[in-house]
Amino acid sequence: MVATTRLPVERHPCFSETKSHEWGRIHLPVAPKCNIQCAYCSRKTDCPNESRPGVSSRVLNAKEAVSYLHKALAAEPRIAVCGIAGPGDPFANVDVTMDTLRMIRDTAPEMLLCVSTNGLGLTEEIANELADLQVSHVTITINAVDPTIGAKIYAWVRDGKKTYRGIEGATLLMNRQLDGIAVLKGRGVEVKINTVIVPGINDTHVEEIARVVSGLGADVHNLIPMTPAPGALFENLTEPDANMMHRARRGSGKYLKQMMHCQRCRADAVGLIREDRSNDFAALMDEAREEVAADRPYVAVATQEGVLVNQHLGVADRVQIWERCDDGDFDSAQPKFRMAFERPCPSGGSGAARWEELANVVSDCRAILVAAAGEAPRKALEARGVAVCEMEGLIDDALETVYGGKDLGKLRARRAGLGKECGCGKVREPGTGCG
Repeated sequence: MVATTRLPVERHPCFSETKSHEWGRIHLPVAPKCNIQCAYCSRKTDCPNESRPGVSSRVLNAKEAVSYLHKALAAEPRIAVCGIAGPGDPFANVDVTMDTLRMIRDTAPEMLLCVSTNGLGLTEEIANELADLQVSHVTITINAVDPTIGAKIYAWVRDGKKTYRGIEGATLLMNRQLDGIAVLKGRGVEVKINTVIVPGINDTHVEEIARVVSGLGADVHNLIPMTPAPGALFENLTEPDANMMHRARRGSGKYLKQMMHCQRCRADAVGLIREDRSNDFAALMDEAREEVAADRPYVAVATQEGVLVNQHLGVADRVQIWERCDDGDFDSAQPKFRMAFERPCPSGGSGAARWEELANVVSDCRAILVAAAGEAPRKALEARGVAVCEMEGLIDDALETVYGGKDLGKLRARRAGLGKECGCGKVREPGTGCG
């Protein structure tokens, strides 16, 4: 169902500074993957007290996100806007992004919807569906409208299975971004352009960006000073000073209204712009996860001997189905979990149909634990709400994490090469935080 009544678009706090003290927003972190690598961005570590794009302490699936939204609305009725802004890019995770937006429009028809994207996946088809769903605001991060400058900012651009670098990648990204603006404005969507100011790279190019995007109908320009991130290619560059930002805004202001109250929000930000409550609301995310998981009593495990998670999903001919014991609890000496039964996996050779069939086989499982899994089975399983966790270790330890309502990222971090310490002294899955 698509809402037919007029939505209160003037309440969007990012597009109207006068409303930013009255109305809040919530970002739903359903999009972990990204399809470009910006030289100023690193998502290897983050802490709950960080406030910057690209980080979130948790990642939700579509059902969890919608459940969390309604819990947050009950706790903070001033939330007027629901957005998807990562922690990767919404359209590098197009299925869960669009499913989430559709479910929100069905269950909260009065809610403003917005998306923040780099624009690579903003095809004409997607842009039109956004408009059909009455997504009223879209933000596109455009750091260059000259591919020779863009090539210095983007290490790589991945479109589908092909990776582009240098001017070729920057040209592809730029064309998708500009085409996306045109389609969205043709459907009446408000478009904000974010530009990250990188000293010595694009700081003198901002006026040209504003000129080009304003010609396509863009409404607002938000200039964001680059913050050096440890591990990023630009980690040793200095942050632009006030004079540089003033010159950039003066040039852009010849063409576009300036956004001056941006707080560089996290991908799980919630509340008023200047009163972020993402830490406070983390418990509501966990509640939403637990409620959704309650309808799925089992966990599937790819294992060779029934003790360790140690089998690649592509070679597994069967999976064990585990459940929590009714007579055991996390504080008792009784067994907490038991293997209930086994189920055969569909045989190979049937392509995508194999993974759709597997998704049916484990549809009553909240997660499947595997040593590794390809993109095709992951996509099919997650579309059915089955979390895919790649890890190696004891089955009992993994089940305690799953049934204990803990972050699956802690399991994934056990695989060699994943996770990195920050000041909190904890190990995290890249981009999902230490909370």
